[in-house]
Amino acid sequence: MRFFGKTQIDFIGLRKKAFLLSGIIIAIGITSIVLKGGLKLGLDFTGGIEVHLKFEKSPSVARIRSGLAKIGLSKAIIQQYGKKEENLVLIRYKVEEASQEIASEIINYRRTHKEFTALQELRNIPGIEAVDYEELVSRFSLDPLEKEKVDLNQIEEESLVSLIRQVTHRKIAATIEEGVKREFEEGENSFLIQSINLIGPQVSKELQKSAILAIVFALIGMLIYIAWRFELKFALGAVIALAHDVFISVAALSLGNYEITLPVIAAVLTIIGYSLNDTIVVYDRIRENLKTQRKGKIPLKEIINLGINQSLSRTIITSLTTLLVVSALFIWGGAIIHGFAFALLIGVIVGTYSSDFIAAPVVYIWRKKNVAKRT
Repeated sequence: MRFFGKTQIDFIGLRKKAFLLSGIIIAIGITSIVLKGGLKLGLDFTGGIEVHLKFEKSPSVARIRSGLAKIGLSKAIIQQYGKKEENLVLIRYKVEEASQEIASEIINYRRTHKEFTALQELRNIPGIEAVDYEELVSRFSLDPLEKEKVDLNQIEEESLVSLIRQVTHRKIAATIEEGVKREFEEGENSFLIQSINLIGPQVSKELQKSAILAIVFALIGMLIYIAWRFELKFALGAVIALAHDVFISVAALSLGNYEITLPVIAAVLTIIGYSLNDTIVVYDRIRENLKTQRKGKIPLKEIINLGINQSLSRTIITSLTTLLVVSALFIWGGAIIHGFAFALLIGVIVGTYSSDFIAAPVVYIWRKKNVAKRT
């Protein structure tokens, strides 16, 4: 089935305008990222807390969100999981990282004053109100003989950061429990906290590293595959187009103020696969035309334009049907997958554009240079 009749769009002739447009969008995205002090990382990459709740009856996520909003936790991520009859709810909250700063202040105070002479001196530490002060003090002692407690004058900074983080996270977990209990009156829908998981900075850093490596290895794998199936010049064009798609998708996420989470990384990897599939279809037509049309001394520009136009109808149909599904996810999928759906939405559009206006023109430029060198 063809979406429309034969087209004769000069994609190669429009390459400079396309390169300029892409460059402007990427530049705007980089500017946005720099002005915002980097990408907005989600809980997966910054650390935070996960609270698993089991309700007696099927809970209302909207009411849970309302209850948390009343106590200042409106940014918490709430989702149901497991079987419907299990009534399980996961609440995830990104904790602002103050533990390192407070720990550093405590260490500096100890160096300046040689040692703490009373636990009450902790009140002099800037930012200490961000944690549960009473709980924190109960963990410390100034007497080395009290083995069940931590010696405030001996504890190292790394251990201190970990202890402060535990106290802070448990305070937030208690706040979450209180907020949900207030929303559901006594006996209306009781619940139990099944588990509390703390996502520390070490795990977060490992996830960041793994996410970056996943994208890099995906691009390298694509380069090797296309170089093997086609030629190196085709592989280079495809990888440039894929990197282009990733940059613009990330730029759009920054401009839209979306958090980078594991689902968003999954969306970026999906974009790479989707864009590559479309690029290979275009490349296949170009390669076949190079074999059959060069005998007639048809200019390279016309051969590549012909290949793109021949695959254009298929590209439009595939992209539109994909966009319909992704748009439905974006509009009705809910807040949980909003970032994921947005990344896919941008990625499908950009991936379709890059196959015709980036990947194919790179092949044209490379072949033209090689011809010029031989002559």
